[in-house]
Amino acid sequence: MARGPAAGSGPPGGRKGPDLTVGPIGKTLIAFALPVLGSNILQSLNATANMFWVGRVFGEAGVTATGNANQIFFMMLGAAFGITMAANILIGQAVGAKDEALARKIVGTATIFFAALSILVGVAGGILTPKILMAMRTPPAAQIYAIAYLRVIFGAMPAMFFFNFVMMAQRGAGDSRTPFYFALLQVGLDIVLNPLLLMGLGPFPKMGIAGSATSTLIAQSVTLAMMVIHLYRTRSILALRPSDWRLLIPDFQIIRTLLVKGTPMGIQMMVISLAAATMLSFVNRYGVHTSAAYNAASQLWTYVQMPAMALGAAVSSMAAQNVGARKMDRVERVAVIGSMYAVLFTGVPILILEALDPYVLQAFLRADSPSLPIAVHINMIALWGFIPFGVAFVLSGIVRATGAVWPPLLAMVISLWGVRVPLAKLLEPHLNADAIWLAFPAGSLTTLTLAGAYYFWNGWGGWRRARMLQVTPSADAPDTGLGQPMMDESEAITGEEQRELGLAEAAGG
Repeated sequence: MARGPAAGSGPPGGRKGPDLTVGPIGKTLIAFALPVLGSNILQSLNATANMFWVGRVFGEAGVTATGNANQIFFMMLGAAFGITMAANILIGQAVGAKDEALARKIVGTATIFFAALSILVGVAGGILTPKILMAMRTPPAAQIYAIAYLRVIFGAMPAMFFFNFVMMAQRGAGDSRTPFYFALLQVGLDIVLNPLLLMGLGPFPKMGIAGSATSTLIAQSVTLAMMVIHLYRTRSILALRPSDWRLLIPDFQIIRTLLVKGTPMGIQMMVISLAAATMLSFVNRYGVHTSAAYNAASQLWTYVQMPAMALGAAVSSMAAQNVGARKMDRVERVAVIGSMYAVLFTGVPILILEALDPYVLQAFLRADSPSLPIAVHINMIALWGFIPFGVAFVLSGIVRATGAVWPPLLAMVISLWGVRVPLAKLLEPHLNADAIWLAFPAGSLTTLTLAGAYYFWNGWGGWRRARMLQVTPSADAPDTGLGQPMMDESEAITGEEQRELGLAEAAGG
């Protein structure tokens, strides 16, 4: 097969994408990871802002309700995550091949598909929410708040799904900066509206905890409308005009590709979400104070993970270009330097949080809350486990760059469902709630052991020998801001599919 464009070639219009196959690895890796880290932080600020105001107004019951509600929401969102990523990849490959007609066709089919999927998930979530909350053993004091919160969230599902789809589609089309700016706008609106609707300040109605969800709905809907206007004003290929409305008729070949190629990433999201919900159900048995403590502590965990997740995306992008350039020695150095950075940039925040824990946690819990010392205790046991998690994330990012999607997923299944959940259940009669906190670092160590074994052991880790499927675009591919790894030939689409869609699978999640 013919080779694709040289790594680092810029998109039409002259903007150069980064050539990750040359130059100092450490400096390049940091520069590449920073914008990814910024996007991750913005995505988490909504949940933090919501929990901050809910904790101030409703106390531990509100924090518990928000934490439980978000677990259910993320479970439902996981059903579409892999397909969203697959759509992003399809659009990116079509744009890279300068096939504008195909890109528009993908946008049209994906729009209708996500509209149908969001309605289905919204209805299912609205019906199943009370039963899921009961299955998670959500404390009764928090259930009424969680149901009110989730009713708004699931009613807003179509707007939320389409918001995420448009954000990802812009990245796939080669524009990574504009989504960042719109994410900044969305978070800013949410943070401003949250207390106004929660407490009914000024002319705004007092909606209680439903106001927290409503602020997210309004912020995303307004930002979505502005994004769509921007797409039409800039004459983006993502903007379907009346003459293109025929493209809204679903193309079942594209739908099949979305489903088949998005499955591994979607499964991983579901595996993580279900394990998190199961662990939360263990926590909920200890009452509202322990549950509030856990949910407050886990807010800090989100930020501790972010540097490693950004590094994982960056090393995956660097490795993808270097694998394509057949520079495997450089891939090995990316893995080593990336792992060292993961230890450094995860370990330092953990040390800072351990020193300032009681004060940082007061962003979510009152200073006199009985949950505060419990949350400090949880972090003392569990926080250090994110260091091996960070290294494992980097090694998995390297492996995924070759297209080996399933081994990282299998490692996640084993560490979560073979170690973390069973260990918590096994030790709980002896250690009570401490068994739950200890299970987190135990699961992370398992993930690192499996990821390291697959990476280093040539006899088992056959990712180095993976055969690449290479696409032959008609011109230089745009820089999406997140490198798109090629896939193992065993997972490759057929020649007919490639001819029709001009696509290659990328690993994810």
